[in-house]
Amino acid sequence: MYHSKLDSFPDNFLWGAASAAYQIEGGWNTDGKGLTIWDQYAQVPGNTFENTDGKVAVDHYHRYKEDVQLMKKMGLKAYRFSVSWARILPDGEGEVNEAGVQFYEDLIDELIENGIEPLLTLYHWDLPLALQEKYQGWEGRETVQAFKKYCEVLFKRFANKVTYWITMNEQNVFTALGYRWQAHPPKVSDVKRMYQANHLINLAHAEAVASFREFVPKGKIGPSFGYGATYPASSHPQDVLAAENGDTFNNRWWLDVYCKGRYPVFMMKQLKKMGIAPEVTEVDENLLQSVKPDFLGINYYHGGTVKTNQWEELTKEAKEKEYSSIDPYQMAAKEGEITIESGMFQTIENPHLEKTDWGWEIDPVGFRVALRKVYAEYDLPVLITENGLGALDTLTEDKKIHDDYRINYLKDHLIELQKTITDGVEVLGYCAWSFTDLLSWLNGYKKRYGFIYIDRDNQEERSLERIPKDSFYWYQKVIETNGDNLTNDL
Repeated sequence: MYHSKLDSFPDNFLWGAASAAYQIEGGWNTDGKGLTIWDQYAQVPGNTFENTDGKVAVDHYHRYKEDVQLMKKMGLKAYRFSVSWARILPDGEGEVNEAGVQFYEDLIDELIENGIEPLLTLYHWDLPLALQEKYQGWEGRETVQAFKKYCEVLFKRFANKVTYWITMNEQNVFTALGYRWQAHPPKVSDVKRMYQANHLINLAHAEAVASFREFVPKGKIGPSFGYGATYPASSHPQDVLAAENGDTFNNRWWLDVYCKGRYPVFMMKQLKKMGIAPEVTEVDENLLQSVKPDFLGINYYHGGTVKTNQWEELTKEAKEKEYSSIDPYQMAAKEGEITIESGMFQTIENPHLEKTDWGWEIDPVGFRVALRKVYAEYDLPVLITENGLGALDTLTEDKKIHDDYRINYLKDHLIELQKTITDGVEVLGYCAWSFTDLLSWLNGYKKRYGFIYIDRDNQEERSLERIPKDSFYWYQKVIETNGDNLTNDL
């Protein structure tokens, strides 16, 4: 759709940036905080990139006031952060740690005092270690009830201070990385366990939404999902069918549950045939159907391109070969790889797209395609909870970071977002990933996303000085003009 003139961003648009507790806070054993699965996982040599961990991270726990002042200087309207469950309930389910609750209350108050809307994420991957050891983490139904208790502590405390709440961050990503690719804790490869754990996480999300309605009646709540559109490799009907399969496999399997309260029939039938479907009780079904989010949080980095499944295309010899690969946003079979989705589709590179330093496709138009599709399918407002570029930033001798590549990436995506709004999609806000540099789950401190450079690397904490990049001042201007400057030179 071509528009001769684009609509302006809404006057109340939430221009923001995002982070996650384990990736920025540090203070891993401070003020009564309990251990998380990541605190343990990162101590095992070889589990993380160059053995990096979040013990100090970028020390936001002790420097949050400094960070909020930088947010104010930038002009942020919103800041998305996550709460560390183990700061609130050190063993995941027992006594409340008041010092942990107070830290987040102080952060929230600091944000509000500086005119910044707090967007609170309840779970961003740092499960309390005690729950993993006692109940096998998300494989135990007891963890669902523990999550409900944890959420209610926050709901009761912050009901009058926080309007926007996010339940699970990228459930599709952390389940696959933890239970299939062995790249996150609990570091196992068992797809049956993965699908069962995923089902219990769906129940935890539903329990949280149900409790939210009771304790925060004026608030808004929704999940944050790593979403990307699925393209067919060609107009051949088999490729189009493969794309339909891929979209159900990578997107609808989660979004249909969040928004419609039921699993897609196609996917459930395939999993049952393979004997790896989750056990879903009637009580479970009733719970899932009883809740619906107020919005959909969308994390967008890239989508995927697929062609017809290898069973109908490849030779017997090729079918018997096995390969391995990890793409956190496309849990998808590569060519020749024997996987649960091999009979549905296979993923290929898109020849029309450039890639980041880490091999992720750059697809701003896909951002618009994705948001159009998800809005049409689920009829819910969209909040962009993550979008950004990880890159190898260089600090100059005069302490500058000239990250034009990040500016260009964000600008291209924001222009497509403005087109999406002009198309008619209701978009509440946009949170760039990330506000400061932080610890990447898979790439340590080498992969930098932030508007603010943090003086540290994988081996040394250094000064942890905060140094605004060129992109900081660019985004400051975008916010100041409410995005009007984005298309000035088009």
